Amino acid sequence: MNAARRAGIPHDNRDILARYAYRDNVPADGLKIDGRPALTQVDPTRVGRYVLLLVRDPLCAYDDDPAAQFAARLDDVDLVGRSGMFTTYSGTYDGAPISILSGGSGGPEAELALMELFEHTNADTFVRVGGSGGMHPSVRPGDLVVTTGVVRDEGMTTAYVPSSYPAASAPEVVLALAQAASDLTIRHHIGLTRSTDSDYVGGGRPGARGFLPASQLDVVDSWSRAGVLNGDRESAAIVTLAALYGLRGGSVCSVADNITTGERFAAGAGHTAAMDVALAGMARLYRMDAERDTAGGTMWLPSHRGGHV
Repeated sequence: MNAARRAGIPHDNRDILARYAYRDNVPADGLKIDGRPALTQVDPTRVGRYVLLLVRDPLCAYDDDPAAQFAARLDDVDLVGRSGMFTTYSGTYDGAPISILSGGSGGPEAELALMELFEHTNADTFVRVGGSGGMHPSVRPGDLVVTTGVVRDEGMTTAYVPSSYPAASAPEVVLALAQAASDLTIRHHIGLTRSTDSDYVGGGRPGARGFLPASQLDVVDSWSRAGVLNGDRESAAIVTLAALYGLRGGSVCSVADNITTGERFAAGAGHTAAMDVALAGMARLYRMDAERDTAGGTMWLPSHRGGHV
């Protein structure tokens, strides 16, 4: 990886750590088991540049662990990490070195995987691929949403940076995913996603026995009017932390229902298409990165390919 692309948190944090009372009690590079990062158990040398992060989500109607289902579409694939929490495969897709990691739901779980990947691997691109609920009337079940930015209505990322910090997807990632969706003629939208920790009342949906605090009655209408397309639990974590560390983050999600239009939930709606777009998008990004490096730029531009995407 081009080390110059890491423009976020500096590797040398000695000034901060010098004021940390417990610095000698916490392993500097995280917990290990048999020499591997403890939570993911990945072999860091075998993690690809482009990492797709998945949730073991029954709403997506996977036939298998989603990492294994994705991995079946890679070439030269190998299992490079398995723990009780995460499963990781690496291989190539149209030449792009890709790793597929599956785990549990929510931003806090995504944080656990990301910290080990940031610390121990040379991966520089992290993309959430999963399911979501539609919020804007223009989004239909079976559609995809390529996220340009995320409303951070969750708590995990505020431990790292104030809520005023923007959760903006990397432009190259957005462009690669959007172009892949267009090439594959898959109905998609490009815009805003909202992440919450609470999938029920935080998302404006009643909890068990119809419980919904009065403070949540206008959540759906407010964010829909603001142009938010869909809601999930992980995009904010992946996009925010990647940007904070000077890396690239993004998200592409299938939509299973729409709370504003009343279109009912359909398990797995559009999710095969999300898998197609994620893999084709990373292959396209791989080519874009090569063109950018040849041109000596810091970000891919259309001029690097004669004005054509």
